[in-house]
Amino acid sequence: MPNKIAQQNHDEMFPNHKSTLKQTDPEFIDLFDNFAFDEVLQHSHLETKLRLKVTLASLIAMQCLNEYKAMVTAALNVGVTPIEIKEIVYQAVPYAGLGKVFDFLYGTNDVFQAKGMQLPVEPQSTTTPETRAEKGLATARQIVGDSVDQMLATASSNQKHFATFLADNCFGDFYTRTGLDKQTRELLTFSMLISMGGADPQVRGHISANQNVGNSKQQLLDVITVLLPFIGYPRTLTALKLVNEVMSEKENQ
Repeated sequence: MPNKIAQQNHDEMFPNHKSTLKQTDPEFIDLFDNFAFDEVLQHSHLETKLRLKVTLASLIAMQCLNEYKAMVTAALNVGVTPIEIKEIVYQAVPYAGLGKVFDFLYGTNDVFQAKGMQLPVEPQSTTTPETRAEKGLATARQIVGDSVDQMLATASSNQKHFATFLADNCFGDFYTRTGLDKQTRELLTFSMLISMGGADPQVRGHISANQNVGNSKQQLLDVITVLLPFIGYPRTLTALKLVNEVMSEKENQ
């Protein structure tokens, strides 16, 4: 059986849940729950709602639809709002791409509708077609410094549109939205990038971006810690290596 603490943490997310895997794979479930919902959590300072938010982002990036839908229910049970969950899904589009996120839009709606929640949720956009580029570039400067400005200034004519897209689409369409603050959005982006793998330059960039918005090294270590049971050791250790390359121990506060 799961130990008492693991059971309590699991019950917080899934009260009165009857697991079918508990019947078919009881030994594995006890092993996993004791690790993921007790031992791992002893080494993380993330509060429960934030832990569920970064887990949802990670599961989207890895294409884990069934586990994602289960964790949407858990997130709702601990107080994450429908608007916050929708914003996590939308935030995934510029990083994982709509090809990966499409099924999660429908999966989220399935969970919400099964619980009798009204759709659509309240709009969160703060830009218009006329303001998205300007506001996006201003937001990019706050989060990633002058990197988008440098791309706009130095890119060749047949590549400059990528910098424009970063300004008006990635930042203007998504980061300017309400529903989640910039600190949370950057933790979500970090979670997605380390979970999907193969994006080390972008991971490094968003480690710095997390610094820029006020997230500490310890917070990034906490995110890596709680995601380990879901993303595995190779991607965990790669993420840890990149954080240590970019951030010193004195930034561990």
